[in-house]
Amino acid sequence: MKLEMKETLLIIDDQVDILNFLNEILADRYQVLTALNAKAALEVLQTRVVHLVISDVMMPGMDGFALCDLLKTTVDYCHIPVILLTAKNSFRSKIEGLQLGADAYIAKPFSPELLLVQVDNLLKNRDKIREHAKNKPFEHLQLTVRSKSDEQFLGKLNDYIHEHIRDANLSMDLLADYMGMSRPTFYRKVKAVTNLSPKELVDQVRIKKAAELIAENDLKIFQVANKVGYNSQAVFGQNFQKYFKRSPREYMALLKTKLGS
Repeated sequence: MKLEMKETLLIIDDQVDILNFLNEILADRYQVLTALNAKAALEVLQTRVVHLVISDVMMPGMDGFALCDLLKTTVDYCHIPVILLTAKNSFRSKIEGLQLGADAYIAKPFSPELLLVQVDNLLKNRDKIREHAKNKPFEHLQLTVRSKSDEQFLGKLNDYIHEHIRDANLSMDLLADYMGMSRPTFYRKVKAVTNLSPKELVDQVRIKKAAELIAENDLKIFQVANKVGYNSQAVFGQNFQKYFKRSPREYMALLKTKLGS
């Protein structure tokens, strides 16, 4: 039986006892990483896949507000939900945190149940967004992404893939370089936003374009395959079948039936 992987949380607080307390609350459900300050947290984010961040606000050096602002304005991390924890329970503090992009703001002291519900809800919402993006990676971007930065990221990537869709050798290294990222960072970003690997995403874009060309009804199947970057008609057929649950010829016949041809 395949074991379900726990989602990974990163907790940041300069007090070890608080980190231990939060770890006790969350460790049964999630994999928990900890950091004593923002600098250490950023080092973790550079090397690990993190699904949600929980940060104290009052910390030496970069505080939680500044860290949240940095995460939400950096394309590598802006998709990650952020919960801010603070003893500053003023209305102005809550507004500041939310204006900086925090997904939730919890005042200390808080109940463990409240924290667990907030974490669970944010992760479930993120999963829904990723699943939608997986099925429709570049349609209605405003509905599939959490932030303007994610929208711009996907839009830029989409444009580049379509510009080079006939290139059978379009590599992940080339895409990562175009997006200004290392290959591991690019992979993590695409996976986090769309729930697809970069290769899977490119394949879906190719196949969706192929379906549009088939609908125009003036090209042979092998011509469609070539136009979307497949040198092998067999591989094209396999990928098309995987996505549309029917072969290109069956898809063409279905369209003709619907059009009354």
